[in-house]
Amino acid sequence: MAASAKETDPVVESQPEDSVNPPAPGAESASRANPSNQQTPPAVSVEEFERLKADRDQLFDRLARLQAEFENARKREARERADFRDFAVANAVEQFLPVLDNFQLALGASGSADQLRAGVDLIVKQMEEVLRSLNVQPVEATGAKFDPRVHEALETVERHDLADNQVLDEVRRGYRIRERLLRPALVRVVSNPQQKEA
Repeated sequence: MAASAKETDPVVESQPEDSVNPPAPGAESASRANPSNQQTPPAVSVEEFERLKADRDQLFDRLARLQAEFENARKREARERADFRDFAVANAVEQFLPVLDNFQLALGASGSADQLRAGVDLIVKQMEEVLRSLNVQPVEATGAKFDPRVHEALETVERHDLADNQVLDEVRRGYRIRERLLRPALVRVVSNPQQKEA
């Protein structure tokens, strides 16, 4: 029996070329980054390049010189400061050497207790003179009004015959050099309840 219908060939629809072969991922961005699509910087001449290179070398050389000068100045300043400190210490020590000599003589001396005491008193006066020459002055204490800036209270003593907050006596002497306090005077301070009540 003959076929009732004639077999037909399958029809293939034509598709756009892009849909058949889609671009690979990243290809579009790569095409945008393609240098051929961008402007190329202008070329630099050999003379200009050499001039820029020379300027750079001069700047590096100047920077190295400034760093070396700064380091030398820092070392020189530290050396001068150390020399000044040594000079100041040497000057003070030199003035105390005679005092030390007298202490050593006193230790080797033979005599009564009164004679030794008189010798020590002379040495103390000599030391006080050296301190004055170095602008070191004792802090005023006994009889003065208690001042926490230069006095350190060891204890308070109740007294009715003295002013309240007055320094009764000095336990350890304080010293200052010009306006700078070296150490406060350790003192006992008067406490007068009658004046506090008034």
